[in-house]
Amino acid sequence: MRKFLERAMEKVSRMNEESIRGLLRVLADENERLDAVLDSMLDGIVVCDEDHAPILVNKAAERLLPMAQAELFDLPLWESVRDDELAGFFDAALNGEESVIDREFALDAKAGTRIISVSVTPLVRDKRIRGTLIHVEETTDKRRREARLRRAENLASLTTLAAGVAHEIKNPLGSISIHVQLMRKALKGLADEPPIGRYLDVVTEEIDRLNKIVVDFLFAVRPMDIAPINDDLNALLRELAEFMRVEVESAGIELSVDYGKDVPPFPFDRRYLKQALLNLVKNAAAAMPDGGSLRLTSEASAEEARITVSDTGVGITEDRLGKIFEPYYTTKENGTGLGLTLTYKIVKEHGGDITVTSKAGQGSTFVLALPIPQRDRRMITGACPDGEACEHEPLPDTEEG
Repeated sequence: MRKFLERAMEKVSRMNEESIRGLLRVLADENERLDAVLDSMLDGIVVCDEDHAPILVNKAAERLLPMAQAELFDLPLWESVRDDELAGFFDAALNGEESVIDREFALDAKAGTRIISVSVTPLVRDKRIRGTLIHVEETTDKRRREARLRRAENLASLTTLAAGVAHEIKNPLGSISIHVQLMRKALKGLADEPPIGRYLDVVTEEIDRLNKIVVDFLFAVRPMDIAPINDDLNALLRELAEFMRVEVESAGIELSVDYGKDVPPFPFDRRYLKQALLNLVKNAAAAMPDGGSLRLTSEASAEEARITVSDTGVGITEDRLGKIFEPYYTTKENGTGLGLTLTYKIVKEHGGDITVTSKAGQGSTFVLALPIPQRDRRMITGACPDGEACEHEPLPDTEEG
């Protein structure tokens, strides 16, 4: 473009009026093409003259930089910028006082904080600075991705460390438990006499409680090897109901199950989902110390299967409702506070969701929603036989805190 203009200037004195008009049209077309290129860029571009006043600002720069548009081309760039830190940077960089000419800035925006990267490059021609090129890039998403990656890496490291510590705790717990049993044998009849017997019972109970916490913790922090296969949800509910019936009915709780007729086999991990439901059923039973009603329901729509666990227990107050899935939050005297956390994690690992509604003194209702792939509604194959458990290793018996 520059050589074209130099040749045109050499010939302009010999050109007639029509040729000059043609040259101007070419220049106008080239200028429009340049504007189109600059305005289509996602990054901001600002070009300043030798007096540091902007002579070119593309649309991205107008969007990214907080500038007063009315005064933009009449003043030095820093005087039209409505951010003190950014204006100070431009002042120092354009006047040669700033050694770092590539910096990031956090700017307040309507949608939250916006992070931009600004670089300043002098435009040199014939060994003389003729102006300045300023490049502006929005790095908000990039920084957020980097922050999420760092958090994920830190969490993975902490998880590995925590699992290792918990595993190391289990070994001395086993040793202590064995030595308590040996003490009972060594003391013979004295072990049953107060206060020695009571002391040994307390130690045994605390060992069991701590061991349960460690087992639940290991289960919570380790990655879940979810292996969904086409299975029968109603068969799982039937198995769970039979497993818990004696325990709940002996506590004066009436257990009922409604099996949805429209629930097709769909992919889920039987052992993990059973554990999640077992936690909910045991929590419901614990919430009804004076008896009550416990109801399990299954149903399905075109997109998801839903399991509802409702009780007529003590309920959950509104101020506690938002905390029940948090690790170690418990209202039980001997609870670990991990049961509902594990249930939540299992449901999320299945790509599902869990919701709860509750009123103090009236009971609680938990709803598990699990996605049903469309192909599995058309191709119903591979389900475990009705009432038969799929072969999996047992999970730890965990309860909500």
